[in-house]
Amino acid sequence: MNFIYIFDLENVILCKVNTMKGYRISIVSSLVFLFLSAIFHSLSFFAKPEPANDSERQLLDLMNNYQMDMGAGFVRTFHEIFLSVSACFTLICLFGGILLFYLFKCNLTKQVMTGVLNIYCFIFGIAFIVMLVFKFLPPIVCIGFVFISLISTRYFSKDIA
Repeated sequence: MNFIYIFDLENVILCKVNTMKGYRISIVSSLVFLFLSAIFHSLSFFAKPEPANDSERQLLDLMNNYQMDMGAGFVRTFHEIFLSVSACFTLICLFGGILLFYLFKCNLTKQVMTGVLNIYCFIFGIAFIVMLVFKFLPPIVCIGFVFISLISTRYFSKDIA
């Protein structure tokens, strides 16, 4: 009977080690996808769209030059609005990656880290749904990988010590 207890204890320890390894791998994958999404999205700041025909030329001219009155003295072009929203997505991914890296290195308790991961899953899950509806393929794939890796991190976090 004593042998069976030790054997079961070893299996439990082995299971904990594998879970901890899965947790670390999923945290690292979440960090990688967050930073890659930020870098990949920031590349759009350096690319200048070139019109392929007269309709696109007119559209780009209106986006870059037509200034809309937003009220309260704010006059912006659509390109400026689009640039600010794009910068916000890049900064959210960068902030999320830096914060997750810092919290992972602090060795927080299971309860705190689980709560943080719940918040991450909620925020990036909403971002994934919004991008699925309104964006095009590259941002959908980037935020989808982030969301899936965060879900796996949350799954593995339930068994950490």
